[in-house]
Amino acid sequence: MTQTTQRVAVLGGGSFGTALANILADNGHQVCFWMRDKDAVAEVSSRHENSKYLPGYKLNPAIVATHSQEEAVKGALAVFLAVPSKAMRGVARDCRAWSHPQQIYVSTSKGIEADSFKMMSQVIAEELPEARVGVLSGPNLAKEIATRMLTSSVIASEDADLRTTVQQLLSCKYFRVYANIDVFGIELCGALKNIYGIASGMADALGMGENTKSMLITRSLAEMSRFGARLGANPLTFLGLGGVGDLIVTCHSPLSRNFRVGRGLAKGEKLDAILAGLGGTAEGVNTTAIVKKKADELQIYMPLVQGLYEILFENGNVFDIIKRLMLGAQNTDVEFVLPSTKN
Repeated sequence: MTQTTQRVAVLGGGSFGTALANILADNGHQVCFWMRDKDAVAEVSSRHENSKYLPGYKLNPAIVATHSQEEAVKGALAVFLAVPSKAMRGVARDCRAWSHPQQIYVSTSKGIEADSFKMMSQVIAEELPEARVGVLSGPNLAKEIATRMLTSSVIASEDADLRTTVQQLLSCKYFRVYANIDVFGIELCGALKNIYGIASGMADALGMGENTKSMLITRSLAEMSRFGARLGANPLTFLGLGGVGDLIVTCHSPLSRNFRVGRGLAKGEKLDAILAGLGGTAEGVNTTAIVKKKADELQIYMPLVQGLYEILFENGNVFDIIKRLMLGAQNTDVEFVLPSTKN
């Protein structure tokens, strides 16, 4: 799509932030790419590569890398926040000094704030009350985007002009952006699917069959939608790109960090060692603990979350937990079609 050149910022030098900056530069926009690591800034500027997160992928030379958040944010039409959920509040707060009223801020983080159970859009809105806030989420593996493979994503916001602006900024021949107004639902999908990506990685490493993997993904979707609907999300959101689309890619691809965590656990590796070797954040580990706590508080039936929590944090035996899940109460197949046998 051809559009007027705009000044935009991407904050966060990880794999997805790098891929996002590349899309925007490919579309002809003036991209200022903020990274904490000064060596990474120098590498992107001189070699047009982020070897730590996307080794071997050449970036658009028009990307301007910077260590100055002020340089990135000041005067930008839109700011894309591609930082881990645990860093979101601090980064958003730091933007206050250079943000202008009605500036667009788009979160790409798929996590939940631990202490408050707030989504990233809520965190940004609290720190930047005059900003216009949206969320970008979907089946978006950064390494595939970097090779310009066909990919789609979802921009969620109640602000129609924001949705249109982000679609115009990002849409191109290899990246298509759909719109949604269910911000909470899209963010919840993005966070929850990481939990089930870990479980699927375990199933893959244990050599479980395709029937088993299919069952795992569909029951994961049932848990996600049950949890989301209870908290006020639109259940139909879970059937779109941000829900089942993102769930499928996270549960199948070794490019998914959460999938790799699951594979490592099933092979007997220690969680700390797995996380140290990822080269990025696996949001699903912390999200499992956060969601398990909320499900317990609200008495929401989530056996997969419960089982994975026991494996991650209580040294639970993988095979014993799988057996228990198979022998548990037989629930209805599709959520919201028949009355559930569990709350």
